[in-house]
Amino acid sequence: MATLDTNPRLEAPDDIYAMLVDAHRGLSDAESERINVRLVLLLANHIGDPQVIAEAIAEATTSVRGDAPAAH
Repeated sequence: MATLDTNPRLEAPDDIYAMLVDAHRGLSDAESERINVRLVLLLANHIGDPQVIAEAIAEATTSVRGDAPAAH
């Protein structure tokens, strides 16, 4: 079973960030939210492993809220 790899792997993380910002430029909050949801679902489909996706959700939740239990 695969586990979530949180090691830095992006060659140009600033470029990725800029692409994300550009994708949201000029959109309403609702449109921006739909892009985020669609992107998450596309990447989850690409990952394909429910356990890895659960770990990613737990990691993201913990980093934002600071109080969510980690999935194992």
